[in-house]
Amino acid sequence: MGALRTPREKWVEEGLRALAEGGVDAVRVEALAKALGVTKGGFYGYFADRAALLEAMLDAWEYESVDEVLARVEQEGCDARDKVRLAGRLTFSGGRLLPIDLAVRDWARRDEAVAERLRRVDNRRMQLARDGIATFCDDPDEVEARALLAFCAAIGNHFLAADHPGQTRVQVLARAADLILDGPPSDPSRFTGPPA
Repeated sequence: MGALRTPREKWVEEGLRALAEGGVDAVRVEALAKALGVTKGGFYGYFADRAALLEAMLDAWEYESVDEVLARVEQEGCDARDKVRLAGRLTFSGGRLLPIDLAVRDWARRDEAVAERLRRVDNRRMQLARDGIATFCDDPDEVEARALLAFCAAIGNHFLAADHPGQTRVQVLARAADLILDGPPSDPSRFTGPPA
């Protein structure tokens, strides 16, 4: 297949794969062309330069990680709390989006334009959490604190190396989500177990 026949989306997808595996410095036109089995000349039929590819990659990441996730959440027709849980699972639970998201976060530490893009994406994600939490919590300060805790747990989980004696990380995260998204329990033993 000639380079000009390689669809633009393939270049973007290969760029996202390289970003997820090796960071922004791994996104090199020559390496992408080799991975696609084409000459690098075909790249310039779609992109003016590497910067244009990087911008297209960010556009694709933002669309997939926000617009597509929100569309899927709405399509499921679940309640507000389950929408927050589903959005978190779709984005941060180890699928295709997670390594790209983590690589974008690392990239944003060194590039203000990427940091601004990440801020926009995270603000949209936080709003979904706020909306879900506001269905059971009237205090705007508590809504914001719970949304922050939910988001920090989703992202921070991938950087934490601590053990959880007697529990798996999945169990601890599920309990944390319950505490954050279910509001104050009417029966405290729901979280602490039966009375001693």
